[in-house]
Amino acid sequence: MPSLSLYIHIPWCIKKCPYCDFNSHAIKTDTPEAAYIDALLDDLTLDLQLYGISRPVGSIFIGGGTPSLFSPESFHRLLTGISRQVALADNLEITLEANPGTFEINKFAEFRSLGINRLSIGIQSFNDTLLQKLGRVHSGKKAMRAAECAHQAGFNNFNLDLMFGLPDAGTDSSKADIEAAISLNPTHISFYQLTLEPNTYFHKFPPRLPDDDVIFSTQQVCQALLADHNYQQYEISAYSRPGFQCRHNLNYWQFGDYLGIGAGAHGKLSLALPDRIVRTFKPKSPEQYLRDPHKNGGADRIARTDLPLEFIMNHLRLKQGFSAASYEATTGLAIDTLEPALSACLKQHLLTSRDGHYYCSEKGWNFLDSVLEKFCSLPQ
Repeated sequence: MPSLSLYIHIPWCIKKCPYCDFNSHAIKTDTPEAAYIDALLDDLTLDLQLYGISRPVGSIFIGGGTPSLFSPESFHRLLTGISRQVALADNLEITLEANPGTFEINKFAEFRSLGINRLSIGIQSFNDTLLQKLGRVHSGKKAMRAAECAHQAGFNNFNLDLMFGLPDAGTDSSKADIEAAISLNPTHISFYQLTLEPNTYFHKFPPRLPDDDVIFSTQQVCQALLADHNYQQYEISAYSRPGFQCRHNLNYWQFGDYLGIGAGAHGKLSLALPDRIVRTFKPKSPEQYLRDPHKNGGADRIARTDLPLEFIMNHLRLKQGFSAASYEATTGLAIDTLEPALSACLKQHLLTSRDGHYYCSEKGWNFLDSVLEKFCSLPQ
């Protein structure tokens, strides 16, 4: 069976950003922290019983929304309750998403004392003008202060989220953002392009974005700058110092398993290979979730014919690619079920192969959508 992680979704935030398509809701009244922690623990109990999961958990990721709005006391109760229900790996990675507007040194020191050992801080930009256009509630100064607080609170492992291709922005502004981030000495930087997702304010009222040539040039300049400072790209939008890749997200991209608890949370579980691999989902409405974490939730089986593309879409996000052995171990299918797309990609130099391991070439990496298209039409 694949390795197992746990994703926990906390759906509240101070303000809904115009580009955000996550299941997040602006706080209008007092957040029902205690009731929500109860619901999360009930949700986990039901999942473990329903799916018969007994494997140890290697990573926990608490995302949102803005989970750092919750108190250390709530997270203590949550993590204690989880440890009573599942076995936890000795080198457990626990990531907490945080926004700069919620940072207090004492509060985050308490988070660290609970065993939360990694932060992911939603910076997006250090430029005040761009932050206002993105609808963020923090300033560039607060963003700098948040990273400094992370160090002071004892976090020696944290990520900074940055966007490029922002409204009316160019290469210079993104380069300045990367330089500012590097100066704060994070172990990990996520650097990804702003996209206008359906059901967002920006999709309905699109801002003026840079043209494709500017976006591509910005990406190349900033990737080179990251590489010069020993931030190694290991995934499409993820760069880390050696030894600090996000283990939780690696598990996603390696087609590992994960339980998903919380309003709107998703999971993926291998119950039997290859015919009982399922994707789970929970009700999106926080109010509905608080009433019953499993009502209007459920699980959809991934059809055997869809497994090759599901695996490829995840693994080819990684620079390390995949091996024939990992494909067969996580899907239960033989490597020849990737044919003829695999051979076509090798012939067209979109993929390279060495000792049973397959990687995107530089050409394939730049045209990943074209690579994936070939696996969309595999024989059924």
